[in-house]
Amino acid sequence: MAKDDFDKFVENLQKELIEKELLDYNETIVKLFHNPQNWGKLPESEISITESYKGPCGDTMQYFLNIEDGVIKKASFITDGCGASVATASKTTTLIISKTLDYAEKLTAEDIDKALDGLPEDHKHCAELSARTLKRALAKYKKKQIKRD
Repeated sequence: MAKDDFDKFVENLQKELIEKELLDYNETIVKLFHNPQNWGKLPESEISITESYKGPCGDTMQYFLNIEDGVIKKASFITDGCGASVATASKTTTLIISKTLDYAEKLTAEDIDKALDGLPEDHKHCAELSARTLKRALAKYKKKQIKRD
């Protein structure tokens, strides 16, 4: 198969996959799991707190937060979960960057779901996983700060 033919084959295959995904998910979610924002670990020197949580579905999510003066300056994530888990973590990080700890602590699974224009019912637990992981990270950070004082 010639390179041009192969490239065309791959391009058509990608289009087919996205069309199928759009039957199950909305465009916002599909875009995020193909092009997640803030994927990966922050550099070690920039991490204020990291927290990992394994949800009831078996997916694991981990957040890396850089916090200065009560504001989340940077946030990133990794997950071994499905596309919906990637999309929820990606959206969560974009929602909390440049926000206060108070704002982030109040973020709910419903807020994340709404920001994604609605997850399918069988994937709403992904927003819950994201919210729980974030809350655990923030609680761990606050506990760490109390010990320092």
